[in-house]
Amino acid sequence: MEISQVRYFLAVARELNFTRAAEECNVTQPALSRAIKLLEDEFGGALFHRERRHTHLTELGRMVETYLQGVFENSRQAKQIADEYVHLKKTPLRVGIMSTIAPDEVIELISSVRARHPGVELHLCDADAPNLRRRLLAGDLEVAIYALPSNIRDEEVHSLPLFREQMVMAVHLGHRLANQRCVRVKEMSSESYIHGNNCEFAGYADAILAEQGVTVNPVYWSDRDDWTLSMIATGLGFGFMPQHTAKHPGVVALPITDPEFWREVNLVTVRGRRHSPAVGALVREATQKKWFGERLGALSAAAE
Repeated sequence: MEISQVRYFLAVARELNFTRAAEECNVTQPALSRAIKLLEDEFGGALFHRERRHTHLTELGRMVETYLQGVFENSRQAKQIADEYVHLKKTPLRVGIMSTIAPDEVIELISSVRARHPGVELHLCDADAPNLRRRLLAGDLEVAIYALPSNIRDEEVHSLPLFREQMVMAVHLGHRLANQRCVRVKEMSSESYIHGNNCEFAGYADAILAEQGVTVNPVYWSDRDDWTLSMIATGLGFGFMPQHTAKHPGVVALPITDPEFWREVNLVTVRGRRHSPAVGALVREATQKKWFGERLGALSAAAE
């Protein structure tokens, strides 16, 4: 059964005249009659009594009319939904954001999407980078923004670099290192440390510190950067976090050197997966945006 057959049947049922129904459907009468005959063959019985000047529904025709009307209406609504989706009139987009990214920049991106593509309905979630990657590959997310500290290329995803930022040692104003312009990794040894559970450098940095004989003492574990910063400000320990996240009136952010730690934050999609128009809209806005005052192209060139 084709939707055109259903449309022709409903037109004849309304007009009770094959000629007028064909005109309404903008087809020839023979074409409409053939379509109705195919539908009758499929249903196993006549749908109309065809009499000289009087056409009317058979009992079978009356029985199926309501159901075919529902089929046609559902098809029309499905086409409308598809049209809204394709033309960004009402298109949901599931986006994952790494929880350690400073919110101001992401909100700016969201605002630009909303301003230029008001039909895109953003559904946002935040999590750590490994969890976002898993959800992206599973299809729970269409796009994600995260960073993973690895030089190994991830062949399952496509990553568009958005910005780079240095990792810092965040300390309270009265800390012994607070007046320095930067801090060497070896100077962090024996310090009390507030562990960010969502930090993508957790585990990765441990090996580098161990190579230099540096040990830190984790005293608190926190899922939230705002709590971590508040604890740092009161002198409970230092934090290892991105430069743009370490913003608190009672906290000093010291760039780490020897070695430096940098992260590259990417807009990530699944390689080879066909994406919705809404993903394209988000990518366009992300590439046109100035991230922390820099265009994406300038940051990519700096990385090279």
